Amino acid sequence: MINSKDKRLYGKRHGNNIKQVIRALSPFRKTLQGVVVESTYNWYWLVDGLQDAGFKVLLANPSAIQPYTGLKYTDDKWDSYWLAHLLRMGLLAQGYIYPKEERPTRDMLRRRLMFVRQRTTQILSFQSMITRQRGLNFSGSTIKQFRDAVVERLFEDPYLSLLAKKEMATIRHLGNVIHEIETVATEKISLKGEYRMLLTTPGIGQILGLTIMLEVGDIGRFKKAGNYSSYCRCVESKRISNGKKKGVNNKKNGNRYLAWAYVEAAYHAARTNPQAQRFFQRKMSKNNRTLATKALANKLTKATYYMMRDQVPFDSKKLFQ
Repeated sequence: MINSKDKRLYGKRHGNNIKQVIRALSPFRKTLQGVVVESTYNWYWLVDGLQDAGFKVLLANPSAIQPYTGLKYTDDKWDSYWLAHLLRMGLLAQGYIYPKEERPTRDMLRRRLMFVRQRTTQILSFQSMITRQRGLNFSGSTIKQFRDAVVERLFEDPYLSLLAKKEMATIRHLGNVIHEIETVATEKISLKGEYRMLLTTPGIGQILGLTIMLEVGDIGRFKKAGNYSSYCRCVESKRISNGKKKGVNNKKNGNRYLAWAYVEAAYHAARTNPQAQRFFQRKMSKNNRTLATKALANKLTKATYYMMRDQVPFDSKKLFQ
């Protein structure tokens, strides 16, 4: 706690107990301008508890805050003072506090992505096992359809057969978990009006549309399409001075779930939309597949930004003219 002259009024370490925190803040409630909470992986309980108690809460964005200078050693005591000072000066870089009511749904779809990646890992492992033992190649979609009888024909050795059956059981189990989450998501959640236009975009279906809607929240918090594209990690992370590259910035800034969603959309768009396919092939001829996919994803982020903001459908001619 500091006053208008940066004098410390209170400072103490408390446990992760919302009652203790509220009790410590209560004497300052009448004149309190705000409470700054640093955005870490575990801020939900603190921000929700303070907001429910009527406090004005601001979520600090650590990656956008100028670090405290002048000291060789800093700790939580000095960090908390610096955040309070930035708030008093009106220089605090803030993060977005996602609405509490919609957060569980968003987190459910985030866990779905985790299960999808785990299933992909198991499928790749099984593909490697088949290639190593039999010299055969099967696609991931084909492996998902395998039954135990097929596995037994592929592997005569009882140990390899047992291992293969366990991997297939894991793949099927993860597939069921993913399907259940998708079923609940599509039955219980509907795209809001400003996000329905997303479904007109090549490569974006119901699940990707819901993911984008739940990760974006309020599209109005992005001033320009470039800000949104940067948040989706679809632009290069580098510093330029006088036309020359002077270094790189933090590549992990932004939303990794939106980055995944737009890369997935780019993969599908390159296969289903002729203009997107021509753009992708032209980029790939100059660079490589990864950069070409990222370039197409970047185009899609900017297109969908205007679609969500202005409530207009996808227009290939405007995007790829």
